[in-house]
Amino acid sequence: MPARTMPAGIAALLHTVRIMLVFGRHLAETAIHRSASTDFNAIAACFGTGRVYAILAHLQRGILRAIALENVLLARAARGRDIRFAAPRERTAAASAVPADPPAAEQSAEAQVAPKAVPRPSRPAGWNDPELFMPTLAELEAQVRRRPIGRTLVDICLDLAVVPGFCTGPFWNELFDSIRLRGGSIATLMREKTRREEAFCREQDGKPGSNWDWQKMGREALRRVLGFFIGEVAEDPSDTLQELYAPAAVATGPP
Repeated sequence: MPARTMPAGIAALLHTVRIMLVFGRHLAETAIHRSASTDFNAIAACFGTGRVYAILAHLQRGILRAIALENVLLARAARGRDIRFAAPRERTAAASAVPADPPAAEQSAEAQVAPKAVPRPSRPAGWNDPELFMPTLAELEAQVRRRPIGRTLVDICLDLAVVPGFCTGPFWNELFDSIRLRGGSIATLMREKTRREEAFCREQDGKPGSNWDWQKMGREALRRVLGFFIGEVAEDPSDTLQELYAPAAVATGPP
């Protein structure tokens, strides 16, 4: 079967996703063994807890998220469609201005014709905890289709412990742009990273003999506990999809 050309934008994003997938699978395979070392706290802090089964649940969900995104991108490529990105939107002064209240008579008229808001169904407690609720691949694929890709990338990062300190510089720059230019928020990612680190510190405060050396680990020490930095190991060389698609040109601008 002759190889088809992968759309350039999808090819670039698939490369990013598969690098994270390689790391997530590696971490899931080694987490139980590595958790016996106090150095593993550098990784556990990214999950907000040292409980191994909670970490494994996040890793499982992150792997499913990455596979879901990969499936959606491949389906789009099979239809011959690429993905687009645009510069982040900036709020203008006019858009951010608070409109003046209408006169009382107008308010009354509006109240008479305005439809009643339908309350959103409440989510069960712990809905976003993968230990309690593990979504299916089909559910995650549906979520990917209805949301900006950048938001899915942020969620994958949070589930797979993909943070700047664990990445090579070039890979983080690539991921940063993919999130920022496709509807995601780096600020959301970093706020949640900070919140989890604080939660982990509180958890450690309650454990006798807790080791805090992980906060001072250098790059080489981090590489030893991780196994490799994210971006040092490329995509899985056994990927059979390489037989179906010819390499695409590197995307240098909006497709």
